[in-house]
Amino acid sequence: MRFSIYQESRQGGRANNEDRTTYSYSRDALLMVIADGMGGHHYGEVAAQIAIQTLADGFQREARPLLADPFRFLQKGMTNAHHSILDYAERHRLDDSPRTTCVACIVQDNVAYWAHAGDSRLFLIRGGKVIAQTKDHSRFQLLMEEGLVSPAQAATHPERNKIYSCLGSPTTPEIDFSRKTPLEHGDVVLLCTDGLWGITPGEEMATALKGNNLLQVVPMLLSQAETKAGPRGDNLSVVAVRWEESYVEESSTAISTQTMTQDEVTTKLDEFGRNPAYRSDLSDDEIEQAIEEIRAAIDKYTPRK
Repeated sequence: MRFSIYQESRQGGRANNEDRTTYSYSRDALLMVIADGMGGHHYGEVAAQIAIQTLADGFQREARPLLADPFRFLQKGMTNAHHSILDYAERHRLDDSPRTTCVACIVQDNVAYWAHAGDSRLFLIRGGKVIAQTKDHSRFQLLMEEGLVSPAQAATHPERNKIYSCLGSPTTPEIDFSRKTPLEHGDVVLLCTDGLWGITPGEEMATALKGNNLLQVVPMLLSQAETKAGPRGDNLSVVAVRWEESYVEESSTAISTQTMTQDEVTTKLDEFGRNPAYRSDLSDDEIEQAIEEIRAAIDKYTPRK
């Protein structure tokens, strides 16, 4: 595989950052995940951390170097994360369990597979146009399908943030899956939270990315959205990849997995409380305890070899 990838999360105008992102790749498969946590105190960020870490752990264990069934992997990983969050809530005797959106994508054999719950989005961009995207599990999306609101109202409508499917809810999450989608050279797969797409529509991002350097354009898009949203803006996060499987010219920013061994996996995942971009008011002791509890909740459903 050959690809360029960029990952970043920003606090925006919020007191802390409840978004989480990760990517992981073996010689022949790539995983990207974004989660947007919801919950009081630090519990939203815990839910999001459990979601991305569950999927990353599973990928590191199973992508040797391919996944046997990418859709099955996504379904199992998101379901395990959902139950792990519920277990965490029960252990802490929380009146209302923390929740998180989640969107995840696997690429292998030049084919993309994705799944989501909530309103974090995936855009597939080709030739400067959005050719596929996820459909939000939100009250606003339902109103839009009924013709009662327009897409232009998405940033300000009071129903915008009302989600009817997520991980960690007392009800079983509704997880939507894509079709098997072949990628072409130059395609961009962009995953992001509503802090970005709510300010900058997918079509604008697609136009900006056409023929331009991913590693320069994506930070620019984040900065523009952060500025436009102002001091009350949401957390905003992105993982974006430009697929370069048939790329013939050398690029210093591209990742090539050709020399990786069959069992080798590289992962970019921040431990809970370890990245300054995810600001938290927890003490060091509270962070250490949270890390242990997150690990315990995940391990119950994803036993390690």
